[in-house]
Amino acid sequence: MLSSPTYNRGLHRFAVVLAVFVFLLIVAGALVTSNSAGLAVPDWPTSFGSLYKIPPMVGGIKYEHGHRMLAEFIGLLTIVMCVYTFRVERRSWMKKLSLAAIGTVIAQGVLGGITVLYFLPWYISSAHAAVGQTFFSIAVLMAVFTSKSWQENARVSPDEQMAASTRTLTLLSVAAVYLQLFLGAGFRHSGISILPHLVNAVITSGILFWTAIRVLVMHGKVRELRTPAVWILGLLLLQLGLGFAAYLTRVIWGKDAVQPLPSMIYTTVAHVAMGALLLSATFVLAAQAHRRSHGVTVVEQPTSRVRRAVVA
Repeated sequence: MLSSPTYNRGLHRFAVVLAVFVFLLIVAGALVTSNSAGLAVPDWPTSFGSLYKIPPMVGGIKYEHGHRMLAEFIGLLTIVMCVYTFRVERRSWMKKLSLAAIGTVIAQGVLGGITVLYFLPWYISSAHAAVGQTFFSIAVLMAVFTSKSWQENARVSPDEQMAASTRTLTLLSVAAVYLQLFLGAGFRHSGISILPHLVNAVITSGILFWTAIRVLVMHGKVRELRTPAVWILGLLLLQLGLGFAAYLTRVIWGKDAVQPLPSMIYTTVAHVAMGALLLSATFVLAAQAHRRSHGVTVVEQPTSRVRRAVVA
């Protein structure tokens, strides 16, 4: 007899904790960039020649070294999450996702080190930011996939099935947000002008509005689709407002500032944080859309662990 994957409360809670800490890491990284502290610790992987000594946490060092310490802790959490997943999960693709999380956090650390060793090249710094956002989205997806609601609502009824065009639109939303994040990082790291970022912001906003409204109109009664769509709309409005505030404080009011002003730091960090939440929301919507695109249910046999698709 076929059965659904067993919900494990401990694994789900650990996944939620991991996602929260990764979000804090995104904020910490934004604080490093916004405070121009990327080279406050000039070496890597050591900090002032040591792998374990904590340097004086003053000036930009408190942001850069604090960011590194948090990243190391989250790397450990990710390893524990992977081991935990392999011990209790029956879904092979969840095990692979946990391995992808480890690979992503390693790539994130290496890119961060390269930015220091090569004196902050904008394209590496932008890739570092993009991989960090990806890592956060993976952590959020792991929290969603281990939730009770995801595992108990595996069977998709015919009225919940999503058209292929809508599913494609959710994937387009993910790609648009990715491009916007890279362009924004490129501007923050002085690699490209602000114009491509502004132009793509208009395009991305249109795609996200189109996607969210279409999902709400066609599938508004399905909570698993409605919730991420509403989040996308709300986060997008906040992101646009924060983007305008960051533009005012950084480009207009703070263009002649000798050092970053508090208003520049607050608005930029909040803008980056909202971008991370927005990307994760598009990933969640795309995952829910994929589940409903063909009206199939994925279940597993506890003994053989072989996945089977049963048409709803």
